[in-house]
Amino acid sequence: MEKNDAKKKLKLKVSAIKDGTVIDHIPAKSLFEVISILGLDTIKNQITFGTNLESSKLGAKAIIKVSDKFFENDEINKIALIAPHAKLNIIRDYEVAEKKIVEIPEKITGIVKCFNPKCITNNEKITTSFKVINTSPVALKCKYCEKITAENQIKML
Repeated sequence: MEKNDAKKKLKLKVSAIKDGTVIDHIPAKSLFEVISILGLDTIKNQITFGTNLESSKLGAKAIIKVSDKFFENDEINKIALIAPHAKLNIIRDYEVAEKKIVEIPEKITGIVKCFNPKCITNNEKITTSFKVINTSPVALKCKYCEKITAENQIKML
């Protein structure tokens, strides 16, 4: 079997969708965090995902296909915190109609925990809010206590 034939067969492992969104190049270890951040665990749409798929860039990657769902930019950009190289393909009538790049937004609200145990958001029912002060490596400044949460300290709520 030629190399191109083998690649075509690999791509068929995850079925095509007629209309919707494909999120590709997710680090395999981050798949379920991405599902949670996007609220995919609570919607009724058909969702197909694969993990530990072969990737020349990531070693092992994950992919998510969501039928009949098109995300707003601010929704999808949230995943940049845990999957900075993710690629987004908008599918219409089985064809890629648009490609989007995932970018870290300027503000992160309600998805990351402040690393400061004394922060009011860790002790009262207050939604977390951070300003992104650096994107590589990621650094988030808490709106309330003004402490910096570094990339290696980021914990999702």
